Amino acid sequence: MFRRLDAQRLVALFAAGMALFNFPLLAIWDHDVLILGLPLFPAVLFAIWALLIAALAWVVERHAGPAMEVDRGDGDGRPG
Repeated sequence: MFRRLDAQRLVALFAAGMALFNFPLLAIWDHDVLILGLPLFPAVLFAIWALLIAALAWVVERHAGPAMEVDRGDGDGRPG
């Protein structure tokens, strides 16, 4: 399903998400500041969440080239 490098990237994204949504790093953004009328903390939480989803989509959906193509055949069960 996933090549070894893609699996490692998914594990790294999981670890990054755990670190970014944990206390020490979240405490950096807990200030009484508004950005475009929104409090800083929820805005940063949403931005981190969106970036993690975008990175996850990039890892899962990117094409590796001709080596990863699947021969679908002509529908009779035989390749090619």
